[in-house]
Amino acid sequence: MLNRIKELATTLAPRLIEIRRHIHSHPELSGQEHQTAAYVAGVLSSSGLHVREAIGKTGVLGELKGSNNTHQWLAIRTDMDALPIREGTDLDFASRNLGIMHACGHDVHTTVGLGAAMVLSELGEPLPGNVRFLFQPAEEIAQGASWMIKDGALEDVKAILGVHAFPTIPAGSVGIRHGVLTAAADDLELTIIGESGHGARPHEAIDAIWIGSQVITNLQQAISRTHNPLRPVVLTIGKITGGRAPNVIADQVKMSGTVRSLHPDTHKELPAWIENIVANVCSSYGAKYELNYRQGVPSVQNDPMLTQLVESVALEAWGSDRVTILPEPSLGAEDFSMYLEQVPGMMFRLGVGHKDKHNYPLHHPQFEVDESSIVTCVVVLAYAAYKYWQNH
Repeated sequence: MLNRIKELATTLAPRLIEIRRHIHSHPELSGQEHQTAAYVAGVLSSSGLHVREAIGKTGVLGELKGSNNTHQWLAIRTDMDALPIREGTDLDFASRNLGIMHACGHDVHTTVGLGAAMVLSELGEPLPGNVRFLFQPAEEIAQGASWMIKDGALEDVKAILGVHAFPTIPAGSVGIRHGVLTAAADDLELTIIGESGHGARPHEAIDAIWIGSQVITNLQQAISRTHNPLRPVVLTIGKITGGRAPNVIADQVKMSGTVRSLHPDTHKELPAWIENIVANVCSSYGAKYELNYRQGVPSVQNDPMLTQLVESVALEAWGSDRVTILPEPSLGAEDFSMYLEQVPGMMFRLGVGHKDKHNYPLHHPQFEVDESSIVTCVVVLAYAAYKYWQNH
């Protein structure tokens, strides 16, 4: 069966590259993937899959029934949205939508999802189980997964697989991470409220800028002194606004930032921990505060059995020299984790790096992929789906 899947994927390669280039040149922002969704639905329909549109607003489901008469499904999730970035490549198929670019590999993700569906639909024999392909919108704003779950995308799903492109891994290789793959990502907005006054008489005012700086310093110091260093936390205040004039003590400072963590218990504790520090600092200097802390998506925790399945499939398909065991997680976030709160799942990394030139990182205006990676991933996804149901 592996040879048959490889043969089909290789034969389909020119068509898959054509699909990827079409999607790349017509990027759409999160929640606005109308044309991409219509295109995906057309490809799935032409391959004989049952298609359901407008799942999770602009999401698409493609369903391929197997031979075992089960009501349960294995899901394969890929995402479709692009980023508000002006493309800086000189590709012939560069973005035609000014200021929007597939700079995170979602054009490749969508393509490999379609490729796996096309291969499995052309095997020449029924699959041993049902496979549901989830083409998700709005991953970049961490909302699409919850939209799709709300619309029933996980109904009767027993397990789910996902993939993400990675430019630091060479094309043709697959990255496997056992355990935690990505971080939980939260957002905070904090306003420090003091009292205005003359810059020459600070003792008559409550300096919100100075107190805000104390809050930031205390938060950063407390991370290194009060948190378990084996459960890392990264807090970044990326924006600060406040003050009206150089000689007027500011009565308000507003700041916003992001908080990343890997361990589920740490993620739960962070809101109260941060507010306690803010409250203590503000109380010490007579200021008030308003804190809006939003817990975002949790970390991706790969299921051990599914991780072993994908690793063994990749090894059988491509050999040990093309399978990399990732020693560390990423502090990037992925709303694939929302599915994992409902069902077991696993996400792997797809190497898309060029071997002979500089590889720009994800979210860079000159990010490019080596398209030979597409066949690699299609084979892994399709064979993993086959082996999953063969084992169950």
